[in-house]
Amino acid sequence: MIVLPEPKLQGRMSLEESLAKRETVRSFQPKNLTLHRLSQLLWAAYGMNPTMQGKRTAASAGALYPLDIYVVVGEEGVEGLGSGVYHYVPHRHALVIVNPGDVRKEVATASLWQTWMAEAPVMVVIAAEYRRTTAKYGERGVRYVHMEAGHAGQNVFLESVAMGLGAGIVGAFHDDEVATVLGLPGQHEPLLVMPVGYPR
Repeated sequence: MIVLPEPKLQGRMSLEESLAKRETVRSFQPKNLTLHRLSQLLWAAYGMNPTMQGKRTAASAGALYPLDIYVVVGEEGVEGLGSGVYHYVPHRHALVIVNPGDVRKEVATASLWQTWMAEAPVMVVIAAEYRRTTAKYGERGVRYVHMEAGHAGQNVFLESVAMGLGAGIVGAFHDDEVATVLGLPGQHEPLLVMPVGYPR
C-alpha cells in the first residue's frame, strides 16, 4: 500500500475561477505529475471529508458510496510512482497496485481507439458497484449511482483546473474490455475515464 501525501484544504484559485476555466482537454504535454498533485486529485474525486466524519468529498445517496476510483499511471507519469493501475483507498488515502505496467494505449483502444487519451500521464477511472446502492433503493439506486459518478467527475475537473492541469472525459468504451485491461473485480463496472495532465 502506498500512502499518499496529505491533501491541502486551501488553494490559490477560487471555486468561481475554476468553474469559469473548466473545459474538456484532449491534448496533453509530455510532462509528469508530482505525487502531491495526484494525491490532491484523488482526494478531490472521492476522498474523506475531514470536516464531516466518515463522509466523502462527493455526495452519496444514503452515504452508501458505491464508487471505486482507479488511476492508470503511464511510464514516468507520476514522479516516484511506477506505471500501472492503482486502486484508491479513501479511508487510508492510499493506493494499492492492481495491475503493473503502462496500459494507457490499451485503455484508449478499448475506448473506441481514442488515441489522444494515451497522451495523458494519468487516467482517473470511476467505477461502480451498483449493489451497494440498489440493495437499499432498488432500481432507483442505479440513477443515484450515475448521479454520484457525475459529482466525482466534476470534482476531478475542478481540482485539475485549480492545480493548473486539464482533464478530459470519456464515456464511449467497451465496458468489458476496459475492465479486463484494468484488472477490475467482476462487481466493479467502469463508468467514466478521465485523462488528466498538463494541457498543450
